[in-house]
Amino acid sequence: MVAELVALAGVALAAMSAPTPGTTDWLRLGLLFAGATVHIQLTRRQEERRRSRMRSVLIDLNAVWVFPAVLVLPVTLTVALIVAVRAQRWLIARRPAHNFVFSTVAHCFAAALAGNLHRALGPSDWESLTAAASLREFALILLAAAVYESVQLVYVGGAIALSGPSPTRRGVFGSTADNLLEAIATGLGAVTAVLLVALPPAVLIMTAVAVVFNRLAEIEQLQADAASDPKTGLRNMRGWSEAAGRALRRVRRADGVLAVLMIDLDHFKDVNDTYGHPAGDDVLTRVAGVLREATRPADIVGRFGGEEFLLLLPDTDADAARHAAERIRATIAELHIDTTDKRGSHVAIAGPTASVGIAVYPDHATTLDDLTQAADAAVYAAKEAGRDAVHLAEPAGP
Repeated sequence: MVAELVALAGVALAAMSAPTPGTTDWLRLGLLFAGATVHIQLTRRQEERRRSRMRSVLIDLNAVWVFPAVLVLPVTLTVALIVAVRAQRWLIARRPAHNFVFSTVAHCFAAALAGNLHRALGPSDWESLTAAASLREFALILLAAAVYESVQLVYVGGAIALSGPSPTRRGVFGSTADNLLEAIATGLGAVTAVLLVALPPAVLIMTAVAVVFNRLAEIEQLQADAASDPKTGLRNMRGWSEAAGRALRRVRRADGVLAVLMIDLDHFKDVNDTYGHPAGDDVLTRVAGVLREATRPADIVGRFGGEEFLLLLPDTDADAARHAAERIRATIAELHIDTTDKRGSHVAIAGPTASVGIAVYPDHATTLDDLTQAADAAVYAAKEAGRDAVHLAEPAGP
């Protein structure tokens, strides 16, 4: 509520200094609202499906219509467009009203700041730009887009971070694909703004583009879902095997090395039996977050099944793999996981442990299946040695 009040105060101050809308402004608002309405209604079913599958930040593609308003309309009309567009989205989503109120206020605040900054820097008349002046205008659009996206990221991401006991970077800010989708939507919004000024009827073309873009976003999400584990958001075995196979082929061509780590949570069945399966799911989610944060962008992390995880570390020899495995094992052992027991009461699970098995290409095996089996055998050796340990696979035979 404090954040909403601050944002509303900022919007009010921006509106007080905004110019009075003219006839052209109202016509542009009507075009943007018409395009957004057609887009929303034609993609209603797609949005329902996307929202039902999303487990993290949702990119709703409204920037295609809102960002052009930021660039060419007074703040008052921009805020009116955001409220009208998001009200239609709410009727589709049927999510708690306070969530939509908060994110709508955040959108309005971001639009007001970006729009005022853009006007304060003195944009030129787009219909009479020279080649040199167009570069400056392009830079101003990029700056406005950065402010527009950053304010939303801080507001919505901050709310997500404060609403859960163990926020993750992906859960707060979304994945790389999520942010790329938002950047593309904002870029399409900039194109819509140019058309709105130079050739207003052509804005209707952007409706078809936005509908197709919506469908492509759904297809991309379906592809990601097919390769993802629904509980942890990591790659499932299909996704991990495909990505790991490509990485192994690259390493083989370069005559390099890589390591496969299998991580098995110790006594995980006891967690489920003692606290219930929701608590077990919370443990899996936290461990998955640890693995994301403890690995490099090139590393491939997946859930093998049950309480087991797989990591592929390119350009990693046995010593480096052992060091990484020990770091991961120690980090998991330091976790304190807030969850609930079978009766719904709050409990904290402290110090879960894991056994880690390591297999290195080409020392222990030369195929992905054999590396996985070698790492699995090393996990069993670690458990037999007392658990909460790291074990290196035995060298491959002749």
